[in-house]
Amino acid sequence: MKLGHVIGKVTLNQREESYRGGRFLMIQPLGRQQMAGAPLLPLPKGNSLVVYDNLGAGLGDVIGYVEGAEATAPFTQPTPVDAFNAAIIDTITYQPPSQS
Repeated sequence: MKLGHVIGKVTLNQREESYRGGRFLMIQPLGRQQMAGAPLLPLPKGNSLVVYDNLGAGLGDVIGYVEGAEATAPFTQPTPVDAFNAAIIDTITYQPPSQS
């Protein structure tokens, strides 16, 4: 699982029926600095991505997401999805390993 910061939402004019009950969010993956407590804004350089969400995450939330084959596991039928929101994160406690 990876962590990401919700930076927006995606609006569709048509959707696959298997997406009923959820929506798509635009997220920015968190870097090591953000996990260690650096501010989430301004956005770090990196690639944003679209994640399917049926948990109700909102703008500014930190989520745990999975990609690839794991993203399709929650669906009962084969569904074209690349990333899935698996958790809404309350707090992050991160202590980087000492560099010796």
